[in-house]
Amino acid sequence: MTVRSPPITVSLPHQLGRAEARRRIESGFENIVHAVPGGSVGHCTQRWDGDRLSFSLAVMGQAVSGVIDVRDADVLMELQLPGVLGLLANGIKRQLATVGQLLLTRK
Repeated sequence: MTVRSPPITVSLPHQLGRAEARRRIESGFENIVHAVPGGSVGHCTQRWDGDRLSFSLAVMGQAVSGVIDVRDADVLMELQLPGVLGLLANGIKRQLATVGQLLLTRK
């Protein structure tokens, strides 16, 4: 049985409009994955359903899952971390917020 910590939630305000915000999240998704420790080396799947991206990563032998909802004025990320990765939640949340905001503010 895998122990799960409470989900990490990050809200990223933007003034891009939904279509441009989605394009930036889509093109910069790899940067978001790299914000999770070990995310750059594990297997990743992703699937868009409308303006919602569902994804899962294999990180250090653990399954990490999440969703990114692209909305008119913000992007909401929610990430579920298993077991020991939950101990890193605050650092991961800060990193996701930094990377996400860069994606949504770059010209």
